[in-house]
Amino acid sequence: MTDTTETPAVDAGEKQPRSVRVVLLALMIAMMLAMLDNMIIGTAMPTIVGELGGLEHLSWVVTAYTLATAASTPLWGKLGDMYGRKGTFLSSIVLFLIGSALSGMAQNMGELIGFRAVQGLGAGGLMVGVMAIIGDLIPPRERGKYQGMMAGVMALAMIGGPLVGGTITDNWGWRWAFYINLPLGAVALVAVSAVLHLPKKRSKARIDYLGAALLTVGITAIVLVTTWGGTEYAWGSARIMELIGIGVAALVGFVFWQTRAAEPVVPLHIFRSRNFTLMSVIGFITGFVMFGATLFLPLYQQSVQGASATNSGLLLLPMLGAMLVTSMVAGRVTTNTGKYKVFPVAGSALMIVGLYLLSTMDTGTSRLMSGVFMAVVGLGMGCLMQITMLVAQNSVEMKDMGVASSSTTLFRTLGSSFGVAIMGALFNNRVQDVMSERAGALGSKVTEQSAQLDAKSLKELPVLAREAYQHAVSAGTHSAFLLGAVVAVVALAAAVFVKEVPLRGAGPKEDGKPDARAAQPPVVEAV
Repeated sequence: MTDTTETPAVDAGEKQPRSVRVVLLALMIAMMLAMLDNMIIGTAMPTIVGELGGLEHLSWVVTAYTLATAASTPLWGKLGDMYGRKGTFLSSIVLFLIGSALSGMAQNMGELIGFRAVQGLGAGGLMVGVMAIIGDLIPPRERGKYQGMMAGVMALAMIGGPLVGGTITDNWGWRWAFYINLPLGAVALVAVSAVLHLPKKRSKARIDYLGAALLTVGITAIVLVTTWGGTEYAWGSARIMELIGIGVAALVGFVFWQTRAAEPVVPLHIFRSRNFTLMSVIGFITGFVMFGATLFLPLYQQSVQGASATNSGLLLLPMLGAMLVTSMVAGRVTTNTGKYKVFPVAGSALMIVGLYLLSTMDTGTSRLMSGVFMAVVGLGMGCLMQITMLVAQNSVEMKDMGVASSSTTLFRTLGSSFGVAIMGALFNNRVQDVMSERAGALGSKVTEQSAQLDAKSLKELPVLAREAYQHAVSAGTHSAFLLGAVVAVVALAAAVFVKEVPLRGAGPKEDGKPDARAAQPPVVEAV
């Protein structure tokens, strides 16, 4: 059905050619584009609303991008497997840049939302393309060396995003928050076009349009439920119930159809690998915890500890710094020894401990102590972030590298959606309850629109209401992080059952001979 040529991995026993290093640099730029965008735009949103209006549609600027990214992620992975990764990846960059340029030229909120969806469609292929191309170029045994690089890009995006967004908006205007993607994307586009050489693939198989449509509807419904539930609509409302019904029906139909499609979007046989399935679970939990933490930690430090909102990205430095260091160490150890099971187990355990410590924070917790707690969580996430992708890719055949990368990315994305929604709902309810207990009718009035107040609104509150709000936020973060710790137990349980399958690719040479595992074919273990 399909005529494909598998891409040989770079000989790990030799020094990486300069062309590969240039490609890796271009891939990191593309990865940063995908991760940085929402963080830059978040800082610019008040200015955008001030110029374009449409405050009631504000959330859709982010939701449209997130929906398009999540829905297109599996499709990009499959297209890369069928028609070649280079062309597919370049197409995603071009689509992302077109969406960025159009978003910068938007004249009203409706146009901006539509163009953000175009941008999101391209973004869905950026992260998947990066991971799949690295999977083609570098064997799993050697891929650990580059974990630090990827973790560094992630940390830089999270810390620098709000700072860069604020600086660009204040000095150049909000439109440059989108235009800044163009020169960076152009560099990645030129470098990948000129230096990356992968065999072209010719597929005679037809694209699984029905499977793609069912998956898109299912993912869209799930993301809308997690985005709207408890905010736009009550969790028990008819609209939310309808979306849940549509999502479940679409996903059940999708799974049924994938067993019959000639070229399925997500081949179900990849889930026969125990390690791949377990990594999907761990990736979901990691996304759940990570994005919940990055949402509530700055809120706690601004509301309770009086930190500046301008430097909100820097508040996460203990967590992100620990994550970066641990990821580099995990990568080196994995490359040198070929062993990796210890990292999912240790990472999950550290994440549980760190989240529990964060749940103990109250109005008297110092910044130093909260920084130590964050560092523990960061150590755990550093053990998990890249290892999950590495083990997932090692668990499938080369021909399924794209769908393995996209499926793992999708589970992490869905985990983040669920994490923000569920932890957010728990946080909001707890804040409302504590405000009512401590400040009575005044407390309920203060938070009736939103349980999250900005710094300006907080300063304008009466002393009684402000102190009540600080206690309420402490109580809300306690509940949210305690939930995160409980959910992280699932990741630990999954990690315990991971089977240490040797990583493909040579490690360090001994006596002039490459590691015997270098010549091993892909190992796919049964559940």
